[in-house]
Amino acid sequence: MPGYTTRILTIPVGGHDFRIRALSDLQQFSDPTGRAQRAGIHSSLWSLFGQIWPAGRALADTMSHVDVTGKRILELGCGLGLSSLVLAHRGADVVATDHHPLAESFLAYNAGLNDLPAVTYRDLPWEVPDGSLGRFDLIIGSDILYERGHAHQIAAMMQRHAKPDAELLITDPGRGNVGSFSRGMALQGFDVTEELGLFEDEGNAPGNGRLLSYRRGAVRPAAVA
Repeated sequence: MPGYTTRILTIPVGGHDFRIRALSDLQQFSDPTGRAQRAGIHSSLWSLFGQIWPAGRALADTMSHVDVTGKRILELGCGLGLSSLVLAHRGADVVATDHHPLAESFLAYNAGLNDLPAVTYRDLPWEVPDGSLGRFDLIIGSDILYERGHAHQIAAMMQRHAKPDAELLITDPGRGNVGSFSRGMALQGFDVTEELGLFEDEGNAPGNGRLLSYRRGAVRPAAVA
């Protein structure tokens, strides 16, 4: 027994039903070797990766119709991997990343559930530079600005991993860290647009959910169908 329980969800995205293994609830926790603790993941946060959140569903819906032709795509904080699986289903070149000890195994299991080939996965702590990862045309993430320090960390990752012509797409439930992040992105030459009222999220007022698109250079907006 792994020390936690799971369930299988069916998530419709872009006219296709994706089967996703998720944790049974937010009370699950198992860290017998202390790996999560060493990664800085507190027990109260351990189970968050193992759920499908409204922001994650909104990002997956967006990935069902973005232009992926010829683009190298990076997902930050992939969790259970739904958005990366949607992209893989479309034949996109995607690298899924997270820092939770179980993210890789859940991603692999979920790829198998959906008869998809293995999705490339990299363990990526946001504060540690990874010179081998390379640069990307499109970088995506759902609810990745939930702590104050994340704005600085993700802006630094954009410096390291975004191509000169690139786009970043974030679904955000109305966190208070977007303003400082957008200012940091402007210093790197990115313009931002927002699409508001996309979804409701846990603990936030209805309609706060938004899609943030940061674009630099001659890149065509990815969020256009």
